[in-house]
Amino acid sequence: QVQLVESGGGLVQAGGSLRLSCAASGRTFSSYAMGWFRQAPGKEREFVAVISRNGGSTYYRDSVKGRATISRDNAKNTVYLQMNNLTPEDTAVYYCAATISSAQYMSTFRRVDYWGQGTQVTVSS
Repeated sequence: QVQLVESGGGLVQAGGSLRLSCAASGRTFSSYAMGWFRQAPGKEREFVAVISRNGGSTYYRDSVKGRATISRDNAKNTVYLQMNNLTPEDTAVYYCAATISSAQYMSTFRRVDYWGQGTQVTVSS
């Protein structure tokens, strides 16, 4: 069992930046590929980014490539999402996700075994 707790959301102006954090419980954090999804009002939850167990591989949705960086610190059981040059289209609840399968599986098939509770990101124009 893995529990995920996100933090770092908030209100930011367009063009600004935010860093989201996700702290995971348990001693097996390094066994999971970790990712971020988001859900805007009235829309389906969508994949944003994922990082492999050892941090060696990352995948991003096209609309955030070049603006987002996912990273992890296995010693701190934490995964991060740095988002730059934010636009109102980035407004959503951002969810941390964990999968025992691979990062590529999360990216391609949206495989998720555990979800966090979400953190709101609002970008004003």
